[in-house]
Formats: sequence, C-alpha cells, structure tokens
Amino acid sequence: MRLDKYLKVSRLIKRRTLAKEVCDKGRVEINDRLAKSASSVKIGDKLSIRFGQKIVTVRVEDIKENPRKEEAAALYSVIGEVPVPRDEKEEDAYIKG
Repeated sequence: MRLDKYLKVSRLIKRRTLAKEVCDKGRVEINDRLAKSASSVKIGDKLSIRFGQKIVTVRVEDIKENPRKEEAAALYSVIGEVPVPRDEKEEDAYIKG
C-alpha cells in the first residue's frame, strides 16, 4: 500500500493530501530511510513521522484498505515519541527576529 494512503487509513494523519505533503517535505522515514508519498508500506516496517516539535515512531502491524474507525488503531503500534531538539540556527533567528 502507498505510504500516503496508509497514513490516512490508519488515521495517523487526517487527510491523504496532507499525508502526501508531509511525505514530500521529507518528514517521514520508512526503516530509517527518507520516504516519498508513493513509497510502499509493508507489515513490520518502522515509520518515523515528524509532527511539529516531536517525532513519533510506529511499527506497521496490519494493512487494510478500508478499516473502520475502531480498527484503525490496531494497524500500528507506537514504538516511541521523542521531542525534536531545537536547531541553534533556528533559535538564533528567533531571538534576532
């Protein structure tokens, strides 16, 4: 299944167009490799998704085309959630700005 579709049906990201944008901006990795929206997702893959100031890592447990809302959470298991360290350049720009 395509990565953008998986992110949508698993309800990790609300809309498929938003999932595509997130992937194309380089905020999603599959098994520690940068992934595009058309990348293929398989059971057992590890996805790392950057949401603002945190990175959420999940393992793909199942793939279904049209799961119900109750089934969506069973499609993945959360491995970890870590805050993104602020970049010093970004911090300097904020202070000077």
